Amino acid sequence: MTFNRILCSALFTVLILFPACKNNRNIESTAEIRFGFTTEPATLDPLNPASTADGRSILFNVFEGLVKPNTDGTLMPCIAESWTIEQEGLIYNFTLRDNIFFHDGSQLAPSDVKFSLDTAAAAGFSGLDNIQEVRIQKEKEISVILKLKDPDFLPFLTIGMVKALNTDREKNVIGTGPFSVESYTPQRNLVLLKFDNYWQGNLPHLDKVTIAFFANFDSLMVALRGGSIDGAFITGAMAAQLDSGQFDLFHNTSAAVQLMALNNGAAPFNDMRVRLAINYGIDVQGIIDAAFFGLGVPSGSPIIPGLSVYYEDQSYYYNPELARALLAQAGYNNENKLSLEITVPSNYTMHVDTAQVIVSQLEKIGVNAEIKLVDWSTWRADVYLARNYQATVISLDSPTVSARSFLARYNSNSSSNFINFKNAEYDGVYSAVLTETDSTQRISLYKQAQRIIAENAASVYIQDIYYYMVFRSGTFTGVKNYPLYVFDFAEIYRKANN
Repeated sequence: MTFNRILCSALFTVLILFPACKNNRNIESTAEIRFGFTTEPATLDPLNPASTADGRSILFNVFEGLVKPNTDGTLMPCIAESWTIEQEGLIYNFTLRDNIFFHDGSQLAPSDVKFSLDTAAAAGFSGLDNIQEVRIQKEKEISVILKLKDPDFLPFLTIGMVKALNTDREKNVIGTGPFSVESYTPQRNLVLLKFDNYWQGNLPHLDKVTIAFFANFDSLMVALRGGSIDGAFITGAMAAQLDSGQFDLFHNTSAAVQLMALNNGAAPFNDMRVRLAINYGIDVQGIIDAAFFGLGVPSGSPIIPGLSVYYEDQSYYYNPELARALLAQAGYNNENKLSLEITVPSNYTMHVDTAQVIVSQLEKIGVNAEIKLVDWSTWRADVYLARNYQATVISLDSPTVSARSFLARYNSNSSSNFINFKNAEYDGVYSAVLTETDSTQRISLYKQAQRIIAENAASVYIQDIYYYMVFRSGTFTGVKNYPLYVFDFAEIYRKANN
């Protein structure tokens, strides 16, 4: 997962890098790649709210929005070639490019943009519920009119555009991105083909991408070493097992916050003393060292450290003595030990490994913790939707390059608030940031929101996990990093003589 990571985002939120690549004689005219993943998309429809971060990361190559993120987190023109903002963020006007085509050869029209945004808003996508109307002004021009002023609305318009007349988007996958979907065989592979009529004429460099799905990292590593795949996306722990002379490693962060989410609405975590005790009783660096070979970026916030202008570290220091004292205040001791269950999706090895370290650490403060492994669909149904759990280890991403997307789920009324965090002060700060037009004050409000979450020990925030894109030595390059969980296959190319 990583679900919107929970799973985000993004992601978000499925876009392609804007700047065109310069001609490079090392880029072959034809090339294919076989790339391994341990998870697969929950949906191929960018407007389906069931989409996971892993799915969005792949569909980044198939669908595009009005704008898209650059590697530094800024937003660049995409389907829209330009825009203006009126009335302090109440109206956003866009001029569409005249050379945007769908994968079936039809040309994108303003009606497709209106349909896509209206559909996403109706489905409850974060930020888009503020849309009052999408108005077609004239050929190639549309206006997005909001219910309330939102000076930070643009990141939400990275969501992928679809054909208005496509009645089965799940099976008939049609976007405007550099790759089209040739075929999808669940639990086997997803095949992407170069789109020859892509508006950025010199992209993509690859003609074909076959994404092979594996049940776990062990089987993926066997395929990687055996040469049945050319590359893969792996954790730092897996990368440490590879011979550096045989593989090229390109560093990525997950652009998601791994956390031990605590259900604030259920015992024992409806008692803040218990939540505080768990925070003081978990050694974050110890988790990174034991489960990730020391490769990770500690994160003391629901926002990724990569969004540095908004991020404020509110880490708890490791203090097992204080943890035991807080548990005693809450009525737990050696005669009445706290027992808890940590529900973990079994297909995410890194989260299972993290939970195992946490169980060992909690034992040292007198807590009996057990891991409950479930499949992804069960996790989503029981934990995310039904909120029937005590604790879980997961990564949460943002579908957009936006601090607000990371914080939105902590609003009391948010449908994605599976942590059941309810705090009137926080709700007030979050509401204020929605309409604040001064950028400096908006940053201050974001930091205040993080402090409130930390003071109430909403969950245990662990890290932005280090990942690697790995290829057989000397074969591929062109890897791009974003402050968003995405894979940009368009920029990757095969080196000469390979």
